[in-house]
Parts: sequence; structure tokens; C-alpha cells
Amino acid sequence: MPACPRVRELAALGGYFALDEGPVGQEWRPVAELIQSADLITARVADVAERLGTEDRRVAASILFQGLAARFVSPPAGLLVLHDVAGGFDPSRVHWRPVPHGPLPLRLQEWPFLPVRGDGADRLHQEVVAGFLEPLADTVGRVVSIAPAILWGNAASALAGSIQALTRHRPQRTAAALALGRELLAMGHLRGQGTFAGQPFYLRRNCCLYYRVPGGGTCGDCVLGHRSARGGNT
Repeated sequence: MPACPRVRELAALGGYFALDEGPVGQEWRPVAELIQSADLITARVADVAERLGTEDRRVAASILFQGLAARFVSPPAGLLVLHDVAGGFDPSRVHWRPVPHGPLPLRLQEWPFLPVRGDGADRLHQEVVAGFLEPLADTVGRVVSIAPAILWGNAASALAGSIQALTRHRPQRTAAALALGRELLAMGHLRGQGTFAGQPFYLRRNCCLYYRVPGGGTCGDCVLGHRSARGGNT
């Protein structure tokens, strides 16, 4: 089944925005199963730890959560910014399949496009933050002892990364993208986790722990790196 033009446009923005459309075979599993299963998340944390070369499960859990958050937020954010439409992005309808590395493949049998009139941030928060990230954060927290603030800082950073990608690829939609990002960063668990400063520089309020990975460092939006650059304490 060929993808519709809007879905093809999202895929052109990069792997985190890509979404397959078509029949769901046996290799595809509901995302609801992934984000609620302690066994599946435990296995994926172990896989990330092995690939990063770390024995610190908190670090692996943090990086896993941030990658999944970026994967879940990017397609609906892109659709909303580029076309002012939303709807149908639900953990029971979105399917995934395991791959050894790279963004998690996602598939919908069909994606209904519903016009959004003034409530885009509310819709995206309900669909993605409440629908995907809250149950995922709960499961990760049951598997690994990690501060919720780290996970929600990661979620906000993943959102900011999606917004920044949209402004790079579609500069004519920069104002709409930043408006959406700022609205979402004032809602629920995302509130206070970071800020857009300038267009579209983002600074988070905490650290994802990547600096603890052998050979790792601080990310571009990390509070530790910017404190160090200003001569502050880390």
C-alpha cells in the first residue's frame, strides 16, 4: 500500500518522523504492549547497556526512554506543524517491530487526519504524553530505579529535538513549530523541564546521564555543559 503524500513528507524529515502505513503482519506488535511490559523494557534496557558499553542500568534506561520519546513524539508533531492535522496516533493502533539498531519502526494500518483548530498542543499532549510517555515512564521506573525528573527531562529534550528538526527542514514553519514546543513545555510533566532560548536553541534543566557512558560527554542542550561553559558548578 503506497503511503499518502503527508506520510511520505514526514519520512523525508528523517527516521524519527517516518511511519509505515499498511497491513500489520505477525512481525508487528502493538506499541501498547511495549510501553506496558516490564519484560520487554528490561530486555531493551539490557540491549542499550550492551551497545553503550555501560553496566549502569540507569544510564541505559535514560537513553532508551529518550530515544523512544523522540520516536513517539516526532510523527504527530510533524503532522501537526506541517499540516495542522492530528488524530489516530494511539498505542493500541500504532505497531512496532524489533530491529538491532536505529529508530524503532512504527506502522499504522491507516492514519486518519483530523483538522486541528487552536487546540493542537492539547491534542498532542493527550495523544503522546498521556498516551505513550506516561505509561512508558511508569514501566521504566518499575524496571530501573531512576529519578522521574530525568525521564521527563528526556521527554522534553526529545520534543525539542523534533521541533528543531522541523525548523531546519521547513524554516517557513519555524514560528508554528516553536509555538507548539513552548505550549507543550508548559504542560503536565513537561512543565519546567527546559526552555527554548532564541530560535530554536533549547536548554534543558537536568542531565540525561550520557556523560557516564565510556567515552561519552554532554549533549548540546545539557545543563551541565552550559554551567561549565559559564564557570558554574556542575
